[in-house]
Amino acid sequence: MFRVLFALFIIIPIIEITVLMQVGELIGAWPTIAIVIISAWLGAKYVRQQGLATLQSVQTKMVQGEMPSSEIVTGLMLLVAGVLLVTPGFVTDVFGLSLLVPKVRQALANTVQQHIKTNPTGAFGANAHFHSSTFTQTSGQTYDNEVDNSDVFTPQKPIAHHQGETIEGDFKRKD
Repeated sequence: MFRVLFALFIIIPIIEITVLMQVGELIGAWPTIAIVIISAWLGAKYVRQQGLATLQSVQTKMVQGEMPSSEIVTGLMLLVAGVLLVTPGFVTDVFGLSLLVPKVRQALANTVQQHIKTNPTGAFGANAHFHSSTFTQTSGQTYDNEVDNSDVFTPQKPIAHHQGETIEGDFKRKD
């Protein structure tokens, strides 16, 4: 993975500089700079619009109690599009603008979601471990707070098991 990222950080700037030089020779330096600035500005504007729409969709699904998985993937792709569009150059702008097209984004999201492994046993999995905590009162009594894995995923059972004794105490507010 490191080699791929290193190669991208070396190859992409070389490609961008080459393309910028060729376009600059073709249309001139100032028009090339203007195109790069305008494409970054327009791209940021459209990323903001689509990002706000995606955020609203996430909030709607959360209120309805649904998991907004496709919206999360869309939001990540919009973030990548924003970074690509703000990066000066034509090659990154082409990739960034392509991520702003909903059909391209949806096709890429479907491809990504096919490669994501799901965990059927829940958010933590079957191998989740929870630690117990113990504290001792001045009288020497020890209280244990233990949590079983089975208790966490079933809301009908209480999470903490106490030994049936109430701990009494005083407190002072320090404002």
